[in-house]
Amino acid sequence: MTMQPAQDDDCVLRLEDVTKVYSGIVAVRHANLALRRGAVNVLVGENGAGKSTLMRIIAGVEKPSLGRILLDGNEVEFHSPADAQRHGIGMVFQELNLFGNLSVAENIFATREVTRGLRGIDHRAQVDKANNFLDRLDAGIDAETLVEDLPIGQQQLVEIAKAISLDTRILILDEPTSALSAAEVDVLFKVIRELKAQGVAIVYISHRLEELMRIGDYITVLRDGQITGHAMVRDIDTKWIVRSMIGSDAKDFAKSVDHRLGEEVFRAEDICLPRRTGGLAVDHVSISVRAGEVLGIYGLMGAGRSEFFECVIGQHRHSTGRVHVGGVDISDCDTSDRIRRGLAMIPEDRQREGLVQALSIASNLTLASLERFLRFGFHIVGEKERAAIKAAIGDLSIKAPNPDFEVTSMSGGNQQKVVIGKALMTRPKVLMMDEPSRGIDVGAKADVFRTMRRLAGEGLAILFSTSDLEEVMALSDRIAVMSNGRLVTVIDRAEATEEMIVTASAEGHKTTREHA
Repeated sequence: MTMQPAQDDDCVLRLEDVTKVYSGIVAVRHANLALRRGAVNVLVGENGAGKSTLMRIIAGVEKPSLGRILLDGNEVEFHSPADAQRHGIGMVFQELNLFGNLSVAENIFATREVTRGLRGIDHRAQVDKANNFLDRLDAGIDAETLVEDLPIGQQQLVEIAKAISLDTRILILDEPTSALSAAEVDVLFKVIRELKAQGVAIVYISHRLEELMRIGDYITVLRDGQITGHAMVRDIDTKWIVRSMIGSDAKDFAKSVDHRLGEEVFRAEDICLPRRTGGLAVDHVSISVRAGEVLGIYGLMGAGRSEFFECVIGQHRHSTGRVHVGGVDISDCDTSDRIRRGLAMIPEDRQREGLVQALSIASNLTLASLERFLRFGFHIVGEKERAAIKAAIGDLSIKAPNPDFEVTSMSGGNQQKVVIGKALMTRPKVLMMDEPSRGIDVGAKADVFRTMRRLAGEGLAILFSTSDLEEVMALSDRIAVMSNGRLVTVIDRAEATEEMIVTASAEGHKTTREHA
């Protein structure tokens, strides 16, 4: 199914035969793409297909190795993101680009501050303008707040507010909803519809296929760096998208591996984490997991799922409660010792907390398990380390042509797989996975979920958090529902329904408000 070529008055930007090569690896090959004004131009493909590379070229972050960029029919070259912005192009990147030690307002107006002539920056005007953009997104954020004090979902809203503030003609949104709640997604879509009505060309990248069907007008599919199809969204369905992306129908990641559960291997008792602003971010949460069991923790943003994991791994020394692994109380251990005792965690924010971006793929994989490869306590056995790296890359289907390349050369989904591989190389007894499918396409998601079930079959106890009902229903042996820092209920998967889980989450919010 192919669209008709765009008319000149309909197309604001066109790529002609654009190719991008990194260190001999072709990331994008002879791409031809037309972006239409006043429309949502959806771009889909598996991780590593070239979506982000293509958008970084349009946004001035990268230069094409070959090919042309035409803006309003005229050939242009973008030498920097600032250059692209001057031409009316803004981008919200998949990985957040914010200054944590600056306020929200300072981030929104970074490099283009509101000034009062020779008197310098007009901070009050910046805050007022920033609050207007945030109010437009119903973000519930004060523009004077430090970005580092915001959860990742609200940081995503700051990025979107920053892009909207640029008054762009072309707005690129790379996985804009990966950390947003359902209500925040609805608000974002309302803003997108407003921008469409003003004639803005929206480029929308997402792995959530239902979102693409809901918001998209035109769709372009990439596979292995090449554009393999165009269509109007109204003429296709999600099965067409999946077949175009991976060459077949969706993989069955929901199918579980039957195995017998072992003894209790993990127990958390009365975990509490005080908030700086008062109250508890984690409120007396107690959970146990058996060997071979997958416990899904469901909750929306602010439910306390991430904070609970952080307490268990030892990140918050002022938290209270007890943690047991294999019957041993490890509550007094620091994070490094908890990892040695069999705990491992995959954080939600892979860029800031899961990876060392200046290091190679290989170095990131073995970073937490170097003790395994030491001889005489100080000498790393290279052959043993390389064999483990090769095995991890194969087990997780990581697309890494050269493990010595920097980890930032990979797509977001493959970076996530490296974080997972790093955790598994510590040989844990208990694995905590915070939103493990965030930013991962349908094929990579299937790989990760099959790995989770395989590891559970081998006796690993797994706790994973998610705000995705389909995921928690498909993968869990038991489902724990959290809301506003509290554990609302734990349900056996055989008895659970989506309605039951959503109702429990909503009741948790209601109960918390009544006690406030």
